[in-house]
Amino acid sequence: MKQEIIDKVISNLTGRESSFFENDLASNSKKLFEEISGKSVLVIGGAGTIGSNYIKSLLHFNPKKLVIVDTSENGLAEIIRDIRSSSYTQLPEIITYPLNFGNPIFERLFLAHKPFDIVANFAAHKHVRSEKDPFSIQAMFENNFIMAQKLLELLKKNPPAHFFCVSTDKATNPVNVMGATKKLMEDVIFSYQNDFKISTARFANVAFSNGSLLESFVNRFAKHQPLVSPKDVKRFFVSPTEAGQLCLLACILGNSGEIFIPKLSPEKDLKPISNALKFYLEELGYALEECETEEEALNKISNHNYSEKTYPVLLLPSDTSGEKLFEEFYTTDDIVDENRLSALAIIQTFVGKTKDISAMMEEAEELGKTNLSKADLVAFLGKYIDGFSHIETGKNLDQKM
Repeated sequence: MKQEIIDKVISNLTGRESSFFENDLASNSKKLFEEISGKSVLVIGGAGTIGSNYIKSLLHFNPKKLVIVDTSENGLAEIIRDIRSSSYTQLPEIITYPLNFGNPIFERLFLAHKPFDIVANFAAHKHVRSEKDPFSIQAMFENNFIMAQKLLELLKKNPPAHFFCVSTDKATNPVNVMGATKKLMEDVIFSYQNDFKISTARFANVAFSNGSLLESFVNRFAKHQPLVSPKDVKRFFVSPTEAGQLCLLACILGNSGEIFIPKLSPEKDLKPISNALKFYLEELGYALEECETEEEALNKISNHNYSEKTYPVLLLPSDTSGEKLFEEFYTTDDIVDENRLSALAIIQTFVGKTKDISAMMEEAEELGKTNLSKADLVAFLGKYIDGFSHIETGKNLDQKM
């Protein structure tokens, strides 16, 4: 029942009853089978929402071997249970490892299982809220682009036919550290684009993904707690299934140096996040009982009963660091091909702003050995990203309900 409600909310939010990418999958199915069937695949970060849905899309094209690496033991257990409880025409040999891909053991397992025809990396800090202080920012540096380069050096010696590393819409004109580190990730991976085929994708918020605000609505309601949402932030949305399909199409169909983006319209598809809260409560049979403060919301929920027809919610203006009120997928510097695929546009000519990748990486690694302020680390990002304009308010989402 819970999944049916979530599916209805996603449909209401996106205005789509079926996958946005079904036509592109159908028209390119022959190519997908040719490139995937009988092949060996490595998926890093494969237990998360996007990685697991990439895997579920991939399995329809009959790979021979699948190695999944993720730091979450529980997530790996669930993806295996999900796969083996679903109907696929055939399943490959599947091996899972609860491991950080920056761990030295990763290189040993990679060399033991090589060669890989397809490598996809979904491991990342994905939340703007992870930007708090120098320690959280240095961890983001390490995960989002420093370890990515170490992986690329390994792949350079053992090149796959396809390498994909997921990016984000927040890398476009970034205003937060997460988006800026993913922008540098794009620069880093594309510095290897002549060594082997590399593609990426920027895309929308994945509705009800792990740790997302939308998933928190489900968790808060289950625990009989107030539901909270910004009232002034708009986002593009895709379903978890669509996210996996988008990444598969970008991984297999992309040429080296290309960024795939969904053809979503700002006028039609950019929706207030608060709409998702409204749709979710409506599907459960509740109207919104709006509160003005956290204290009021907590007081009302303490006297609330599930049998009532309203539910306490808190809709607040966005006032935390790095919060962008809208999304965009490309800049005026980008050359965008909108003709190759039905639902995906492609940034054909990647315009990297980083002047010297090796110097940047050396400086980034040295930063991790010193005690710097948040402002120092933000200044580093501004040095290597033209026009980086960080939004700093002195508040982060850990300080809010």
